[in-house]
Amino acid sequence: MPSVWLSVGSNIDRERNIKAAVTHLSKRFGRIQLSPVYETPAVGFVGDDFLNMVLGFTTNFSLRKLRQALREIEQTQGRIRSEEKMSARTLDLDILSYGELIDVSEDIPRAEILQSPFVLRPLSDVAGQVMHPELGKTYAQLWHEYAGKTMNMRQILLSF
Repeated sequence: MPSVWLSVGSNIDRERNIKAAVTHLSKRFGRIQLSPVYETPAVGFVGDDFLNMVLGFTTNFSLRKLRQALREIEQTQGRIRSEEKMSARTLDLDILSYGELIDVSEDIPRAEILQSPFVLRPLSDVAGQVMHPELGKTYAQLWHEYAGKTMNMRQILLSF
């Protein structure tokens, strides 16, 4: 079964939606690993700050079935997909990696890993020794290389 790493974010009713995502994912996939939660400013639009984290689990779901399950959880939490990519959202669940799969057409591993500190930092916290499938470097190494370019991020305590 492949190990899966997801990014989780919300800037609408943030704590409730992040906690609901963890609950839904635990019920569906069993034991999950959780990163710390970070508060970060909205990027690409004016809006409330986001809460972001990364979580991981193993699954026998295909990539397609996993994407479908994540969309269902987002919809349950009131996510409305609009044509605007950068906008406020109740819940955003993105697959960062799916085992060792490299598939550019599916954005796996997700490009945001290397572009967004609110993805890479929590990923390095929870999966620091895991290797990026394309680069052959651990997420901790990638965070160390990236750390000088960080945005305003603040770790917050959120109990699950």
